[in-house]
Amino acid sequence: MLRSFFGYLLIALSLAACVTINIYFPAAAAEEAARVIVRDVLGDEANPDQPQESQPETKLDDDQSFYQFNTTKLTSAAEAIVNFVIPPAHAEQPNIDISSPSIRKLRASMSKRQARLTGFYRSGALGFTNKGLIKIRDLKKIPLKDRNRVKKLVADENGDRNSLYTEIARANGHPEWEQSIRDIFARVWIEEAPKGYWYQNSKGKWQRSE
Repeated sequence: MLRSFFGYLLIALSLAACVTINIYFPAAAAEEAARVIVRDVLGDEANPDQPQESQPETKLDDDQSFYQFNTTKLTSAAEAIVNFVIPPAHAEQPNIDISSPSIRKLRASMSKRQARLTGFYRSGALGFTNKGLIKIRDLKKIPLKDRNRVKKLVADENGDRNSLYTEIARANGHPEWEQSIRDIFARVWIEEAPKGYWYQNSKGKWQRSE
């Protein structure tokens, strides 16, 4: 346990020697923001029921409980040292802002377009790609008279999605986050896809949401 304490103390001293605190990509916040936007765009079509893995309760014996209690105390002491060396007020805790006028405009545009795309998603004509975009999956499922209109809808939707990922990164002051934001959105679109919608897996193979 003393080794653990001194290990944390060493980390604290190392942090104290750092002049700059790196800004990390807030993946959890980005996923939360993506889910808000995707559900907003899909509206009633969205699938908000995401399964949560339950963690089994583990019963500790007396020795384990004693060790865990004392380890927790040592960890807390080390964290207190870190907070003393680097006050929490100085530590940057990035979040994802999705409230800019440009983002709101893109969300509204995509939400309005969704009603015109829904039937083609359900028929299997269109699907979600693994790049956070949409694609014509089966042109034969689109009536000849509607094909040019659907192609334009797809192009407009992809234009808005590309702009959305770029704008979220820009609005948060980190253009370099764009690819990470795109990757998260690509996954969330698929996770929120209603039953019957088609999507690409990581290898680009089309699958149907169940």
